[in-house]
Amino acid sequence: MAQAYVAVGANLGDRAGTIRAALERLDALAGVSVQAVSSLTETDPVGPVLDQPKFLNGAARLETDLAPRGLLAALLAVEAELGRVREGPAGGPRPIDLDLLLYEDEVLDEPGLSLPHPRLHERRFVLEPLAELRPGLKVPGKGTVEALLAKLD
Repeated sequence: MAQAYVAVGANLGDRAGTIRAALERLDALAGVSVQAVSSLTETDPVGPVLDQPKFLNGAARLETDLAPRGLLAALLAVEAELGRVREGPAGGPRPIDLDLLLYEDEVLDEPGLSLPHPRLHERRFVLEPLAELRPGLKVPGKGTVEALLAKLD
């Protein structure tokens, strides 16, 4: 079983309820087990669309026997089940957002899948929940989560 870390977020509807439902669906999948979930924190939107509701963000540690591409497909399927439609501007409002952040110590750069997540090291709303889940976690090619957080201060 491989360890993977996933960012969870939502800014439409019942944010906490939708995040909970997403984690329950992931845990129910064959080959996926949710091992730990960080606390959820309300954050301002980041990116090209700033005029939208605040997000509720966190992270989860998974154990999986799915390969990275299979796990990504599972994340996208859960998003779709929970009403995520990929239309409109990138970074716009959404009922659920599941991002594959880390998969073991894999480094991949393929169409549609980059590991570690390409903006992980720039985002406090991702780094803080990761630090809560595993303080010494290393991000391949970037350093520890704590060191990356310290650079943001």
